[in-house]
Parts: sequence; structure tokens; C-alpha cells
Amino acid sequence: MQKRTWIAGVAGLAMLALVGFQAAHKAAAPADPLIAGFMKTPTASVADAVDQVVGKRGFMSHTIRPVSPGKIVGRALTSLVKPAPPDKATAQLAVKHSTEMIDNSKPGEVGVIVMENGLDVAAIGGLMATAAKSRGMAGMILDGGVRDVEEIRALGLTVFSASVTPATAVSRWASVANNIPVQCGGVTVNPGDIIVADTDGVVVVPRDHADGVLKRAQEIDERERKMVPMIKQYKSLGKVIQIFNRI
Repeated sequence: MQKRTWIAGVAGLAMLALVGFQAAHKAAAPADPLIAGFMKTPTASVADAVDQVVGKRGFMSHTIRPVSPGKIVGRALTSLVKPAPPDKATAQLAVKHSTEMIDNSKPGEVGVIVMENGLDVAAIGGLMATAAKSRGMAGMILDGGVRDVEEIRALGLTVFSASVTPATAVSRWASVANNIPVQCGGVTVNPGDIIVADTDGVVVVPRDHADGVLKRAQEIDERERKMVPMIKQYKSLGKVIQIFNRI
């Protein structure tokens, strides 16, 4: 009897462990279904969908390029930095709001830092990138410069930037605020907007239109998947464009 009780107890513990593992496995799934959806969607489709759903451009300037490659999908946190005299651009003030943004970030969020007229100064370097990576940020979008590129690539932090420069912002630029609307790459980014970036570029999805944009982007993907075999069949792009009324 004792042996049977012991076996039953072990079996019960095994079941509890299995249930716990399954719960942990489910908890690991993306908490935000919009983020999960955009992870599977290329920026080209997202850019088209923003055009059609929002009625205005969502893609950033071609100058915002990957310097540490990878795909980024996540909700935006923002920081604005402006030129300032040396006494206003001390070591602390130059990066105050950008570091606060990073230090308060949640895993999967995307840092968007705008250096006003700042192509020749770095918005982040290796230290800030290390902090972003340790916080689990999805990546950084910089309308300005970046430095310590090899170090950032070794970290595995995905970064898109308008330039590469060895220059520090200290004594030159001072941070103004974080989590405010900013103009990045020619597009307004609000905190909470969804950033989608890959080798084609960066697209901003306004948070209030995210559901509609994702649905439309998925429809575009599905239509293009149907077009590809027909192009191969007819050996004519023009004919398939006529059928689908789409390019």
C-alpha cells in the first residue's frame, strides 16, 4: 500500500511539473498579438498598408539604414536631443532622457532617438547599446549617428541609424525629453506606435490604426503569394497585373 501511495505521489508531482511546464511554455508566447502578426509581415507590405489605411506615409527616409542588421518589431519609446552649448551639454545632460528611456524600457520595446541636425554626433554607443540589450529591447532607431558599431554588432542589438560617426554628443547636444512625439526619418513617431523594420527600411504604424494596418498588410501578402505562381505560369507580369489590378 505504501509503495502504491508513493508511486501515486510521484505521478502526481510529474503531472504538476508537466502542467507547470505547459503554463510556462504558453506564457512565453508573444503577449501582444499585433507584434506577433507584424513579425511575420515584411516592411514593404506594411508600408503599403499604412498608405491605404492611414492615408499618409509611414515609411522613414532611406537614410535610416541598418548598421547592425536584423528585424525589429515593437512598440516605440522616444527621446529628443538638440544642439546645446557645452555648459548645457554635460556628460549627464547629453544623454539624460535617452538613458532614462532605455533604463525604463520593457523587453521587446524599440528605442527611437532623434538627434536634431545630428548626423555628425552619436545618439548611442557601446555602453547605451549594452544597457538596451540587457533590458531586452528589440532594437534602436536613430535619426542621428551611432558609434562603436563593431561592439554593437557583437552584442547582437539591431540598430538602424542615419549615420556612423565616432563623435560624442557630450559638449555638443543635450537631451530635451523622452516619450514625446518626435519626427524621425520624416515620419511622426508617437510613444506606443509600432515600429516594423527590416532590410527594406523602417515603417511606423500608428497605434490607433495598428489592427487595420496589420489586416491590410496580411491581405497584401496573401494576394502577392497568389500572384507569384501565375507570373511563372504566364511568364508575363503585365497579364497578372491585369488580373489582380495590383503591382
